Amino acid sequence: MVNFTIDQIRAIMDKKANIRNMSVIAHVDHGKSTLTDSLVSKAGIIASARAGETRFTDTRKDEQERCITIKSTAISMYYELSEDDLAFIKQGKDGAGFLINLIDSPGHVDFSSEVTAALRVTDGALVVVDCVSGVCVQTETVLRQAIAERIKPVLMMNKMDRALLELQLEAEDLFQTFQRIIENVNVIIATYGELKDGPMGDIEIDPIKGTVGFGSGLHGWAFTLKQFAETYAKKFLKAGEKEPTSAEKAKKVEELMKKMWGDRWCDPATGKVSKSNADGKLIRSFVFFVLDPIYKMFDAIMKFRKEETAKMIEKLNIKLDSEDKDKEGKPLLKAVMRRWLPAGDALLQMITIHLPSPVTAQKYRCELLYEGPIDDEAALGIINCDPKAPLMMYISKMVPTSDKGRFFAFGRVFSGVVSTGQKVRIMGPNYTPGKKEDLYLKPIQRTILMMGRYTEPIEDVPCGNIVGLVGVDQYLVKTGTITTFEQAHNLKVMKFSVSPVVRIAVEAKNPAELPKLVEGLKRLSKSDPMVQCIIEESGEHIVAGAGELHLEICLKDLEEDHAGIPLKKSNPVVSYRETVQAESNVVCLSKSPNKHNRLFMKARPLEEGLPEDIDKGEVTARQEFKARGRYLAEKYDWDVGEARKIWCFGPDGTGPNILVDVTKGVQYLNEIKDSVVAGFQWASKEGVLCEENMRGIRFDIHDVTLHTDAIHRGGGQIIPTARRVLYACQLTAEPRIMEPVYLVEISCPSDAIGGSYGVLTRRRGIVFEEGSVNGTPLHVVKAYLPVNESFGFTADLRSNTGGQAFPQCVFDHWKILDGNPFEATSKPGLVVVETRKRKGIKEGIPPLDNYLDKL
Repeated sequence: MVNFTIDQIRAIMDKKANIRNMSVIAHVDHGKSTLTDSLVSKAGIIASARAGETRFTDTRKDEQERCITIKSTAISMYYELSEDDLAFIKQGKDGAGFLINLIDSPGHVDFSSEVTAALRVTDGALVVVDCVSGVCVQTETVLRQAIAERIKPVLMMNKMDRALLELQLEAEDLFQTFQRIIENVNVIIATYGELKDGPMGDIEIDPIKGTVGFGSGLHGWAFTLKQFAETYAKKFLKAGEKEPTSAEKAKKVEELMKKMWGDRWCDPATGKVSKSNADGKLIRSFVFFVLDPIYKMFDAIMKFRKEETAKMIEKLNIKLDSEDKDKEGKPLLKAVMRRWLPAGDALLQMITIHLPSPVTAQKYRCELLYEGPIDDEAALGIINCDPKAPLMMYISKMVPTSDKGRFFAFGRVFSGVVSTGQKVRIMGPNYTPGKKEDLYLKPIQRTILMMGRYTEPIEDVPCGNIVGLVGVDQYLVKTGTITTFEQAHNLKVMKFSVSPVVRIAVEAKNPAELPKLVEGLKRLSKSDPMVQCIIEESGEHIVAGAGELHLEICLKDLEEDHAGIPLKKSNPVVSYRETVQAESNVVCLSKSPNKHNRLFMKARPLEEGLPEDIDKGEVTARQEFKARGRYLAEKYDWDVGEARKIWCFGPDGTGPNILVDVTKGVQYLNEIKDSVVAGFQWASKEGVLCEENMRGIRFDIHDVTLHTDAIHRGGGQIIPTARRVLYACQLTAEPRIMEPVYLVEISCPSDAIGGSYGVLTRRRGIVFEEGSVNGTPLHVVKAYLPVNESFGFTADLRSNTGGQAFPQCVFDHWKILDGNPFEATSKPGLVVVETRKRKGIKEGIPPLDNYLDKL
């Protein structure tokens, strides 16, 4: 039975030092949802016997059928800690009751936008790693995202039962495996994290500190070194000695934990621990104190030694139910391990002791979250997590409700209190302070608590908590900021680690149902943080997603839920980019329609690595121009003067193309700046080859001749001229087509490697790394695979390796397609013809004379 009430949860919400907001993140199939069950059952929401099979946080039917998580699901749980455990908490605390807001996130790379949305509203992350497969691509991706958002990680080594039962590893080998995984995770943390004396302090994970857990989510048992140290500490109490206080116990346990990991050796005869094993007779202390009892228990039960088993159960004081006593083999093993080392306890202690509360976390997260000045009322409210400050809340995603077409706005309150009926300012991502666009003043209809499959109404929610709102979905598309402070700036928009490169055109089978399709697309774009629904000029409806699986799920939702009509779907198409390879061979000139204004420009490719820096946000339009100039001068040898005269980035003001003013002493130049920039945004969004976005091109304005009378140089004259001259520059600078490339990681047994290579070669894949996973029969092959060749790749790979190979594709980079797009038979030539045909544009690339004018 659920062992808490909504009133208890509401009371604990005010004790912000006792709240933990955390996400569970990992590679696909490493056991996040299964592990989450242990915590859910500890809170009494599901029966402990079914934990590990229920996957309570997989709320959709297709999630249960496919056994993968698709949407991140939030659940709030209340726990009470014992006096002894409270002594370990170093940050502030307020009583023994704790509220954990947990978000279970998907591991499949196609849904990593859900992970981003989950990370934004949490402060800590439980990173789950399968101790057989180790750290995989997606583990690295999600961990990197977490650290970029300043989220503190703790690690859980899952699937220990496989290491013991399937691989039958020796204890020393298992220790080496653990140590290697911990090192790999710490390397990632050190690579992407800040300095140890940075705002977050030292976030490296270490079993000695208790930030690493070991166990099996499926069997429902887990432990940290703390559990074993406490058992031994009790043993060492001499008869008649008085019971130590909680603080003394904690100190003793911490000392013992130091002796149980790393190069510490134990003499089995005396139990003394030393730092060296000179004569090789001693046993590693982790093996002796921790693994040995577990191995003995597994051995006794799995080899059906009844007396030995009974003796151990009695010695460890494990109380079994009457029905469990008759079991044997694996079922008995599960029952015993679950009673001896309950996973819920170990996870709960790891989360409450080591993950930060909102009070701790918002101090160092505010500067990354808030766009406005760091000392205004809103920012101070966030830093102090102050319920009396103005309301500041970030909506990170929309969750569909049982009521068709309506959504809960799901997000986190950073300062103030949000309550039912409160009148608030709803600010979309395009809102700028002082302006009226993308801003609504509306009351909140209801506030609710998200409980996995259910929702509970709640009167109001103070800062530091995660909450759902009803009645906001009409004013926001995907994300936004909700506040009561008039001068508030937005909370920053989330950065996704994947980009929507695969697109499908959809149309209604019955043309009369077009309005339903349009309505359905609007709802679909709300329901997923990443998906883009675009209406092309040709009238096509395009759905763009991160990969095949992502699109499949989106279209299934569109057909069954959001639009509710049968659809016709095109084959998946990849979006390309247009770029140039050399500098324009002439200075291009275009004249305005009235022949009174002339623009002279040239194009050239951006330095290697610069487009990626712009994508990552290292170089942005909003940066202070001195800082940007310094960065470009130091890293890319730009002339500082030119770097300061960057007019804009494009497309959309943030893309990886740059417009630079290199003119000397031109009159009236600033008056046409806006018009030229508008022309540049238009041209960079639809390149000349096949109207795809441009990428990695720098356009230099060399000279401008303008009419002296302002009326003859308005937008109507300048914008089309700017677009024409930009197209002329692109055509004279060896234009090329770029295609997106996936990084594929294939894990398979050694006898399936040949099949994997065959499939990759057929699909223009390039293998760049291959290695075996220590301690397992698995090999990992890493390769680059063009997205265009990836459709049906998984099925092809499985049929060629007898289903033994598991691929994981992550969008990695853009690469120039070899060949000249002007030759119709070359690969880029075919892409151009195909794309122009699909978009309904005139065949053939337009000739240069259309854009270039004679002097």
